[in-house]
Amino acid sequence: MGGSLKDSATLKSLAQQLKGKGEERAREEAARAKAEAERIEREKQAAAEATIFRSTMKGVNKLPESNRYVPQAPKPVIAAAPAGPKRKLTAAEQKDDDAAVLRESLSDLFEVDHYMEEDPSLNYLAPGVGSDVMKRLRKGYWPVQDELDLHGLRRDDARDAIAAFLRRANQRNQRCVCVIHGRGFGSKGGEPVLKSMVHSWLVQTEGVIAFCQAHPMDGGEGALIVLLRAALRPER
Repeated sequence: MGGSLKDSATLKSLAQQLKGKGEERAREEAARAKAEAERIEREKQAAAEATIFRSTMKGVNKLPESNRYVPQAPKPVIAAAPAGPKRKLTAAEQKDDDAAVLRESLSDLFEVDHYMEEDPSLNYLAPGVGSDVMKRLRKGYWPVQDELDLHGLRRDDARDAIAAFLRRANQRNQRCVCVIHGRGFGSKGGEPVLKSMVHSWLVQTEGVIAFCQAHPMDGGEGALIVLLRAALRPER
């Protein structure tokens, strides 16, 4: 009698274990089925969205490459280690120091031919500036706001004068200026030495984006119309 009760309890325990395992297996299968259904639904949705995107973009062409001048962001300035106290320069010393910096910033030997478009004596266009800018400059689109006459100046004086002139023009946000360098007939050998140097200095000057030979009424071969970066900024 005792053995029968024990066997009955054992069978009941086994039945409960089997039932528990069956329920656990059923839950696992249900979870797998749900995950698979969700995966299939995501794939269907992604395919539908791709179809809608292709339909929306049908007939849309890639924009052509822009030839507009895009000013580059200034490079970060790394501060130097603080120096000891420095003697304040006199007015005369400061003037000489400024002139020396301007002279060193512009080289007489800078090669400009490969920057020129067509005839080097006629025009210059900075890399990245659209050809339409040169066309408008030649037609007098931008009025001349200031001019510098280099007649009678020696080379070093002319270099200092043009550097200071353009620096002031950029600070004032001027768009277009005129530089009168002369025809050079009075120079040794009759060669327009100063004219070629002015070309070189202008190409090296930050803020100069284009220049061309002036119209006869503005000086012709003896002058250049210089376009500065401010000309490309939107007018307010």
